[in-house]
Amino acid sequence: MPLPATLDPHLEEALRHVLDNPGSLVRPRMVFQAATAYGMDSAHAKDLAIALEYFHTASLLFDDLPCMDNASERRGVPCVHLAYGEAGAILAALALINRAYALTWRAVSASSSQSQSCALAYIEQCLGVEGLLNGQSLDLHYSTLPHNRETTERIARGKTVSLIRLTLVLPAMLGGASTREIQLLERVALYWGLGYQMVDDLKDVLGSAAAAGKTVARDILLDRPNVAFAMGIPGTVLRLTRFIYLGDTTLHRLLKSRPGLSFLGKLRSDLEEELVRVTENVIEKTMGAHP
Repeated sequence: MPLPATLDPHLEEALRHVLDNPGSLVRPRMVFQAATAYGMDSAHAKDLAIALEYFHTASLLFDDLPCMDNASERRGVPCVHLAYGEAGAILAALALINRAYALTWRAVSASSSQSQSCALAYIEQCLGVEGLLNGQSLDLHYSTLPHNRETTERIARGKTVSLIRLTLVLPAMLGGASTREIQLLERVALYWGLGYQMVDDLKDVLGSAAAAGKTVARDILLDRPNVAFAMGIPGTVLRLTRFIYLGDTTLHRLLKSRPGLSFLGKLRSDLEEELVRVTENVIEKTMGAHP
């Protein structure tokens, strides 16, 4: 992101605070690898990878605001609104979104006109009122909704799955993937998106801020959706294991036609490792409570 000399110092500091603490960067690496697997040149693949990471990061800045989750820590450092004020956080998020659209268009413009049209409509679907925004609104008004698995997964489809869909499906769409491949990637995104949300919910219930790198124990305090509360911890672990299995079978079918996506196997392994680590914490807590 270019930061011009005329930029207000306060906004520049807020942006540097965000950009200097990027997290694991798993998402942009995944986008880059998927894009190149579908024939996108490295420059455009890099633009798309950074763009989607900026969209994701901007959503976190909004999510952490006092009017949303009122979090205090993200990626191991104080949230932007605490360090630079709510206005600073909002402006930084908007700067990321603006840059993300510019980079996205640069990447999309290299594809065919048909792919461009489909990709731009898909971005609007995932980030707009059908996807991320609707999921966030449902999240904020969870207290008025049934506190069950169906509701929590509906919200997760909007908030978490939408961003995973962009990460996996959009590069393939721009690379001219077949309808069948798009369908399989959509399924993987669904299973993994719901799976990652379940792991996140378990961390909120069982983890520490130091381990998670963000504020925890917020869901029960704010009456926000958490599948571990809706289903119980054993039920959540069982359903998460089921999603990993379904993701495996779907990924196996996908790799038959597109072996270049074999790198996705590591991401699947990372998800399972997180599950094991979190459930080990459950066992430790149980043993500590019942010697």
